[in-house]
Amino acid sequence: MKGQTNQNILGNHLQRKLRNEMTDAERALWKALQGRQMAGYKFRRQHPFENYILDFVCLEKMLVIEVDGSQHVEQAAYDEERTRQLTRAGFRVVRFWNNEVLTQIDAVKERIWGELQ
Repeated sequence: MKGQTNQNILGNHLQRKLRNEMTDAERALWKALQGRQMAGYKFRRQHPFENYILDFVCLEKMLVIEVDGSQHVEQAAYDEERTRQLTRAGFRVVRFWNNEVLTQIDAVKERIWGELQ
């Protein structure tokens, strides 16, 4: 994995702020991912990488999980470029909508489980 995290992100402790202000969907998914509950793999939340902060990442499997709210409808081009950059760095990116996580958590967990296998 290559990449140097943007110093503006690190210096402003943005990832810490985002950890403290997670959305309801992010909190629900974190409950399913924390503590190596998912096939024994460790996930990190709000992890800085290059110019981005990844919602959730399993570095061992190079798997990024993004949980998107309604604001992502307007920023689709940004999200596509972000996914391209992460893919070039060797990550696989899986995206879920907030409502998917909140209403279909079992299906979301099953999809993540499949990605880890």
